[in-house]
Amino acid sequence: MKTAEIRNRFLSFFEEREHTVKPSSSLVPADDPTLLFTNAGMVQFKNVFLGHEELGVKRAATSQKCVRAGGKHNDLEEVGRTNRHHTFFEMLGNFSFGDYFKRDAIRYAFELLTDVYGLEPERLYATVHDSDDEAADLWLNEIGLPADRVYRLGDKDNFWQMADTGPCGPCSELHYDLRDEPVPVSSTDEFVELNDAGTIVELWNLVFMQFDRDAEGNLHSLPAPCVDTGAGLERIAAVLQGADSNYHTDAFIPLLDCVAELVGEAYDPTSEAGVSYRVLADHARAVAFLLSDGVHPSNEGRGYVLRRILRRGVRHAWLLGRREPTLAGVVETVIETMRDAYPSLAERREHILETARAEEERFLSTIEGGLARFDELAASEGGVISGDEAFKLYDTFGFPLDLTQLLAEEREVDVDVAGFQAALETQRARSRADRVASNIEIGGLNDSEGWIPVKDGSQTFVGYTSLEVETTVLKWKKMECGVGVVLEENPFYVESGGQVSDTGVVCGNNWSITVDRVGKTPIGTALFGQVDGIFPEEADDLPVTAFVATDVRFDTTRNHTATHLLHAALRSLLGGHVVQKGSLVAPDRLRFDFAHTAPMTEIEKEKVERFVNEAVWKNHPVEIAERRYDDAVKDGAMALFGEKYADEVRVVDVPGISMELCGGAHVSQTGDIGLFRIISESGVASGVRRIEALTGRGAFSYFQEREAALEETASVLKTRPDNVVNRVEQLLADKAAVEGLLDEARARGSSGEDIIAEEVIEIPGGGNVVYRGIRLRVRDLDDARKWGDKFLAGGESGIAALAVEMPGDKRAIFTFASDDMISRGIRADAVIREVASVVGSRGGGRPHMAQAGIEDASKIDEALIAGADIVRDLCSGAKSDRG
Repeated sequence: MKTAEIRNRFLSFFEEREHTVKPSSSLVPADDPTLLFTNAGMVQFKNVFLGHEELGVKRAATSQKCVRAGGKHNDLEEVGRTNRHHTFFEMLGNFSFGDYFKRDAIRYAFELLTDVYGLEPERLYATVHDSDDEAADLWLNEIGLPADRVYRLGDKDNFWQMADTGPCGPCSELHYDLRDEPVPVSSTDEFVELNDAGTIVELWNLVFMQFDRDAEGNLHSLPAPCVDTGAGLERIAAVLQGADSNYHTDAFIPLLDCVAELVGEAYDPTSEAGVSYRVLADHARAVAFLLSDGVHPSNEGRGYVLRRILRRGVRHAWLLGRREPTLAGVVETVIETMRDAYPSLAERREHILETARAEEERFLSTIEGGLARFDELAASEGGVISGDEAFKLYDTFGFPLDLTQLLAEEREVDVDVAGFQAALETQRARSRADRVASNIEIGGLNDSEGWIPVKDGSQTFVGYTSLEVETTVLKWKKMECGVGVVLEENPFYVESGGQVSDTGVVCGNNWSITVDRVGKTPIGTALFGQVDGIFPEEADDLPVTAFVATDVRFDTTRNHTATHLLHAALRSLLGGHVVQKGSLVAPDRLRFDFAHTAPMTEIEKEKVERFVNEAVWKNHPVEIAERRYDDAVKDGAMALFGEKYADEVRVVDVPGISMELCGGAHVSQTGDIGLFRIISESGVASGVRRIEALTGRGAFSYFQEREAALEETASVLKTRPDNVVNRVEQLLADKAAVEGLLDEARARGSSGEDIIAEEVIEIPGGGNVVYRGIRLRVRDLDDARKWGDKFLAGGESGIAALAVEMPGDKRAIFTFASDDMISRGIRADAVIREVASVVGSRGGGRPHMAQAGIEDASKIDEALIAGADIVRDLCSGAKSDRG
């Protein structure tokens, strides 16, 4: 049975049993700073399990894209060496949100595996948590598994949690016996041993989600017991296809064949090279899907993990003898083989391949630098490369520890592995602390503790249509920053989708809060700020009037709609590969990051600016409507990668120009934007460009400031504003002419040249040497070298020592030797060594020209005079004219 059929049968099975089939969520978890990547099917339902979000259905089924390459679930170092570890994989899952529980979950799993997939019931084993009598009884008495195929295990094996905090619960795992003769297992120890050996493999994990673990490790019961199951698609495929490894299924064989074609050698699964083939096949899948979901290689967070995966792939291609991009070729095969199941791969094909190839090329050049650094360490570290240095190779040059160890083995030096691991753990701890600090900084709001209830009710957002509303406080909380309140009707927009939060005022009876911070909490959007007056903490009712700062909101909406127009302009003029990588929509400016590999030309920027302004001047209506997600996307609405969307979405449409899914605030017609001006375009990462722009009053102020600067410049130049360019060009031409005259004057020796010593020295046996010692003021070292070039090009015979003084109290000394002097063995580099010693420095150079610094300026004249004696000594051993 092919992988695609396995996936389809799973989803169809549960759809027939009243489960809503949901699409895979992004690999980038939405609104969850505790996770680097989506690592399980339940991630998109986390808030549903916690009771913070209503899904609208009680049962769901998915085939979820997952990555485990960082954080708690990190399989990276196992990839390629085991048959079943992957960075990217698909997890099949069915979910119950307070509907069915253990009985149906167990029954569905057994029925699907045996009746639909045709697995042999007598080869199935079940494990349960050692405290879960109910699950054990269901397997034994309802499903009918014999006692020697049901085992009780502890927390390590049969208690599941997604992260250090969050939903968790006991689980029951289904395992399948792959032995030719499935002889009954005699004990728990034997079962665990066979499982570790891979002869009995885990297929499916049924998690009975009952608890929420807090930061202190305490378990709290969830609002309703839920079911979360996960079955690795690749593992099931290996069993159903009779493959001895996940890598030998139809999901991976085309990728291994691609590697073999690129390398020029057939895949040998038993060889050490086979590990590299499997790593390339696995990592190509992770790279393709992470890039497709909007992750970009960088030096922090998710981008850093992606960069590590890419570089690990390059490292294994290097071991196979490849010195050119290889992984990108395998990524292309991933796109071709999985585009039917995941159309976004084909839609973003160009971006994925360009980014992967560019990152490979960059690392290949970095490897050379890393090898040079390794050579230095191997020669100087006394037989052991320290853990800190090994970590620097890893962190700076991307060298995995195994690459450093391999190189060290070749050089017969050791690596301090324990020190490396300590340095790595220090970095990980720092990264975790940064993430926690970031979470506190942007919210500190993830807890629902400490809020004082005033009135029962739920919150409604009214800020799309009302910026002033009479309402009441539902809950309040005393904070270090003042007071936080949750309003029944809330007009304040909370930062989302790049748009910053509103500011404003909440006014009560003889008190008010100046709102300077808006945040999401589990109990609703909260407004925070300092209190003016006395907040009535004992009141049973808190009626208020909430005012959003209208000018700030209107300026923000101008920038938000302009961002949509800018996105459309870039896609229209640069190509469909342009996708949003990030944005900031603030009242004073907008910032837009997008996928594009090359800097924009001035002409391209002008065209984009005109595109947006044409849309502004035509005053198109901005139409906003709630629609079904599938219908909106089908009609061409752009869904941003990495965003999480509900079944019902908000569509912002500028007819014929732009249509995006967006929850932000916008103008009602494009003319309200007023004016659009790009103020900068730059690169922020490999393959990511950034545009910063202004609209409305911000653009007007920008032009006013530019005009004032132009007027001031014209005044200084004593000309009209429209003649500034001509005036500057004239001044530059005059400056060039003056500099030319100065150069000529210096060449004639009229620029402060002072001859300190001049002597004709006789060469024993015949011939003479003319020596000159000169002081000269110059602008820079280039002037001194030009003096020497003219000396050498003038056909004069002799040796010159030139001491130069430059602005900033800088000094240097040069020596020059003509061709005939060099032929007699009298060289500039020999003279400079002795002359430099007089002024307390050291020098060197070539036979014709040498250079040194000057430490003791008081001895410059002494050095120039001593130069004659040095040349005289050299002449005593020189060849005469008569040879």
